[in-house]
Amino acid sequence: MSRSASFAADVRRIVPLAWPVFVGQLAVLGFSTVDTVLIARHSATDLAALAVGSAAYVTVFIGLMGVVLAVSPIVGQLFGAKRLSEAGNQLHQAVWLALALSLAGSLLLAFPAPFLALSKATPVVAEKIRGYLLALALSLPASLLFTAYRGFNIAVSRPKAVMALQLGGLALKVPLSMLLIGGVPALGVPAMGVLGCGIATLIAMWAQALVAYAVLRRDPFYQPFALRGHGLRPPHLPSLKALLRLGVPMGFSILVEVTGFAFMAIFIARLGETPVAGHQIAANLVALLFMMPLGLSNATSTLVAQRIGADDLRDARRLGWHGLQLTLAVALVMGGSVFLLRDAVVRLYTTNPAVVAAALPLVAWVALFHAADAVQTVAAFVLRAWRIATVPMVIYVVALWGVGLAGGYVLAFDTWQLAPPGWQGAQGFWIAATAGLAVAAAALSLFMIAMLRRQRRAA
Repeated sequence: MSRSASFAADVRRIVPLAWPVFVGQLAVLGFSTVDTVLIARHSATDLAALAVGSAAYVTVFIGLMGVVLAVSPIVGQLFGAKRLSEAGNQLHQAVWLALALSLAGSLLLAFPAPFLALSKATPVVAEKIRGYLLALALSLPASLLFTAYRGFNIAVSRPKAVMALQLGGLALKVPLSMLLIGGVPALGVPAMGVLGCGIATLIAMWAQALVAYAVLRRDPFYQPFALRGHGLRPPHLPSLKALLRLGVPMGFSILVEVTGFAFMAIFIARLGETPVAGHQIAANLVALLFMMPLGLSNATSTLVAQRIGADDLRDARRLGWHGLQLTLAVALVMGGSVFLLRDAVVRLYTTNPAVVAAALPLVAWVALFHAADAVQTVAAFVLRAWRIATVPMVIYVVALWGVGLAGGYVLAFDTWQLAPPGWQGAQGFWIAATAGLAVAAAALSLFMIAMLRRQRRAA
């Protein structure tokens, strides 16, 4: 088979698994997108609280989510090896892990003093942040339990089961947010602003988790995995250790990646409500674009893990390389399109001239930011399929915290008195974040290629 034919064949294997993840993650992003659009039209003060509160929640949730998602490459390899009962046991262990992590995470969200101190929010904004995060603290256990369901289903090539529930969650979230943010005086529902966003998310996430449990109990697809039994299997120390061995560096890597971006909002909040509102729009747009490489990366990683489990390492290596090529090509097209249409895109979010002016210079960086983000994502996912997570974690710390976040702080606040005026403020954070992602993309790609070559020589 020629190289072009082989690439086309692998694309046909990746895309059917990628598009349900893409659609499902768009639904997840729809939670924050709906909130951003509704709050942007409700109040600039509430939008500033949403930006900081969302950054705090993402910091906590994403890191814990990464640990739970270690179930995916482990189950993928077991599924490829046809060891289905063992794969089912890994889901039970992931549930125990999700419950334990949710206790710690909920406490951090319920008492957000560190995040408020970093953002230096005004008393009015801080009070709104506290209410919003308290609602999200109560939703966190449901979110992490659903993460276990999601990781398991993607690993066994059943992403549509996840997508359906994510779309259902969004269908519930949208009317709830509309009702609670602006209120309906005729029905006795007061306008809650950003607190309404949190309450709507709380209701939607628990509904989503409960339906996921019902699906696992009743759908005959899961019978070979021996999930039903007599309830939740007891904790199994070796399995939990395996999850933590892979999950802790995975979770920390994702935490570094997200905090390198989320803390931008917290620091930009020091510049005032308008800069942070502009950043929130650009950040939401980047998150929307990110769903594409996330879907392709999940699909590539799933197939690679399954082929490793089936002991077809040649196919696993080829899939990883072709997944990287495909993701980069699509990212360049999407990022370039947004750059050309950036003025119209920003005005879809808001008509406030000051916020539009604050957002446009940031959105101009999206094309480069998105391409680098896409490459580093797929490279990291392929490495996780091979159960390699520690080296990527180190790369993330250096590139995203060192170059991205620290470099952005130096530029934005001109701490060394060297940054040109156009590189100061919120734009300084975006310039440095793009550079940090480019470093991560290059380092992870080179490491992945070197690893695949070593695997080929050893075969």
